[in-house]
Amino acid sequence: MVTCHIKYVIDPFQLEVFEQYGKKWIELVNRFGGQHHGYFMPSEGANNIAYALFSFKSLAEYENYRKLILTDVDCQQTFKLATDTKCILSYERTFLRPVLD
Repeated sequence: MVTCHIKYVIDPFQLEVFEQYGKKWIELVNRFGGQHHGYFMPSEGANNIAYALFSFKSLAEYENYRKLILTDVDCQQTFKLATDTKCILSYERTFLRPVLD
């Protein structure tokens, strides 16, 4: 299993737009065979940092997902939402592996 952890720097004046973006990606990741663990919005502390976590059974499945989203209409519309509104200022992607019993 591989888990993608994304740290977003977001526009704090566009939280509703970013939340809309996040809800759409939860649906899309799950549709493409991943398991989305949710988006985590600012609450206390920094008002411009958000996180997302989602997993795929393997790196190969994640790489296939990355190929498929480039041509999917729903994915392109969701990318466009973020681009048009500039609700995401930057992001960092980190890949993690679980430690399980």
